[in-house]
Amino acid sequence: MAVDFAMSPADRAFAEDLRAWLDEHLPAFLTAGDEDDDHASTAEHIQERRRAWQKLLDQGRWAAVHWPEEWGGRAATPMQRLLYAEIMAEKRVPGLYNTNGIWQIGPMLIQWGTDDQKRRWLPSILSGDEHWCQGFSEPDAGNDLANLRTTAVADGDTYVVNGTKIWISTAHLARWGLFLFRTDPTAITREAKHEGITAFVVDMHAPGVVTRPIRDISGDEMFNEVVFTDAVVDAANRLGGEGEGWMVAMGTLGFERVGIAGQITTLAADLRAMVETARAVNPGALDDPLMGDRLARAWTEIELCRLLVYRALSKVARGEKNWPEVPLAKLQWSQLAQSLSELAVDLLGPAGALGRGGPDAVDRGKWSRQYAFQRYSTIGGGSTEVQKNIIADRAIKLPGKARSS
Repeated sequence: MAVDFAMSPADRAFAEDLRAWLDEHLPAFLTAGDEDDDHASTAEHIQERRRAWQKLLDQGRWAAVHWPEEWGGRAATPMQRLLYAEIMAEKRVPGLYNTNGIWQIGPMLIQWGTDDQKRRWLPSILSGDEHWCQGFSEPDAGNDLANLRTTAVADGDTYVVNGTKIWISTAHLARWGLFLFRTDPTAITREAKHEGITAFVVDMHAPGVVTRPIRDISGDEMFNEVVFTDAVVDAANRLGGEGEGWMVAMGTLGFERVGIAGQITTLAADLRAMVETARAVNPGALDDPLMGDRLARAWTEIELCRLLVYRALSKVARGEKNWPEVPLAKLQWSQLAQSLSELAVDLLGPAGALGRGGPDAVDRGKWSRQYAFQRYSTIGGGSTEVQKNIIADRAIKLPGKARSS
């Protein structure tokens, strides 16, 4: 299948405008952050810097380029979204404060929300005034999301919610969350578990909602358990109709997985950065033929994955589904994220093992943290094992056990 590498005049103008805006605003923002370097490694300071960066992006209409113009976006095409990711990675910009809200939840509110819901929530997502989380997974509903058991029982103009969600990113920071609850508990016993699921916007400060941070292997506390005990949610906070939650979820996960595939551009920037750091702290490693082979392999695999993303975009441009390129790119990104983090600590030698907060930490301990944290990449956004099974069944159409026995 042919891959279209050509940029339209609109695409070129988009990229030029973004580069010009970053050249004007990014240096001063980064300099201001360096002046407060004593606190730069604290989680609170990092989040506040991200909030400030998102507000600055919002002022230039660069925070949510994929949103419609009427809601503060630029109605960016798929190619422009990829250009946005590549340029942002190239410039090494700070992260967003409200990533879930910008890339996943906002688009779902735009697609499924009422006019009142859009006016109520979209502006504060965009500005970073209110943080959002996304609550799908449960202790018994991770890879099998449709197995969720947290119930929302209708009670007049409200629903009463009971159950537990887990691995909810940034829930402890969130003012609001997009959650899936089971409004028809009989669906599971009827063997129709994809039915009877409804999406709700939840006030994370409401009575009966308790958030418990979980410390991960890197020492961060960005994942959470969220427990609902007779929590009351207004029916006006339902997103979509009752029982339409599975369709809402699939749209949200589609945005999430496209975003994960697009992160390949960040890996390319990471590879360049680790080589530059190695030149400064461990130059001898770059003369090692085995290390050179690993670097060459990493660069090649990143380029191949980038081409896979371009192939997906070419299909979208022709009105075709980007299947199976996006899930394949997600699998490739998962493997690359882990192998690249391992390569970094090996390439940097003893300096690569220095943790965040130490006086001699290289790049503020980024590489040692990545080494631990990237374990999540083969789980988040759909585990590798489940994704392989789906691709084997739906794309490659491998025979199942029953058919091959």
